[in-house]
Amino acid sequence: MHQKANQRSGIIGSADEVTPVVLATMQDTPNPRLREVAAAFVRHMHAFAREVKLTEAEYDIGIDFVNRIGQATHDSHNEGILFADAIGFSTLVCLLNNGAGGASETASALLGPFWRMNSPRTASGGSIVRSPTPGPELFVSAVVRDTGGKPVACAEVDVWQSSPVGLYENQDDGQADMNLRGKFTTDAEGRFGFRSVKPAGYPVPTEGPVGDMLRAQKRHPYRPAHLHFLIYRSGFKTLVTQIFVDDDENLESDVVFGVTRALVGEFRRHDSGTPPAADVKTPWFTLDAAFVMAAGEAKLPVPPIK
Repeated sequence: MHQKANQRSGIIGSADEVTPVVLATMQDTPNPRLREVAAAFVRHMHAFAREVKLTEAEYDIGIDFVNRIGQATHDSHNEGILFADAIGFSTLVCLLNNGAGGASETASALLGPFWRMNSPRTASGGSIVRSPTPGPELFVSAVVRDTGGKPVACAEVDVWQSSPVGLYENQDDGQADMNLRGKFTTDAEGRFGFRSVKPAGYPVPTEGPVGDMLRAQKRHPYRPAHLHFLIYRSGFKTLVTQIFVDDDENLESDVVFGVTRALVGEFRRHDSGTPPAADVKTPWFTLDAAFVMAAGEAKLPVPPIK
């Protein structure tokens, strides 16, 4: 009884009593999910400190690291998401909530730190190249179906990618606003397509605390080349996924652990033949993609940047 009273009053007798005292103060949280998550967080954080025998100096470094993540986040960069990506946490949460895909719906992938909400609406077959962007031409033809094989018409499809030099437009003053971004609408057969340039792999930003962590761990900062897709339609679970370039050297060592086998596409190189447009020079690339959406609640994520 005396120990329980101490826990409820917050009086600490020893290191062993800290965790139960903290948990006791949370047990009347009205929201059951908040109560569950907060209690689990406290238990695991306290267990972590005990397992590694965390020193006060290491504690100070950790708090400073968290503070620097917040300080490095702004309208065009989200260091918090980058950190979650770089420790595999984002991929874990994604797969726990969406499965690995394949048998029914298309495999999900990271939203990443560079999605913007208001991409320019673009006619199917149109180009998402909005300023001079040297690189091999890429033509994408895609279809969206439900798990029964029926086309999903009138779905909104956000597409975004890095340039062939490995930079998203919000990172690069040399690119026009919204370059290599577009929003498409699927037709009655669930189809859409677009013209772009073949993406390249790129390093994640390393100027902040995540870069310090990668260097301390002797890890490279590179992501393999990929295209991002976010597909939204009422009555379906929003699909966030990526398609990776099949010949990229970093497919097996993605710094954010985002590559799953189901997401590696076939980017076909063409060195001869009639190109899809008169102004295209060899080589050019084509990609055929098929997406499967599962029934569910349509929800848009919170944009990591503006």
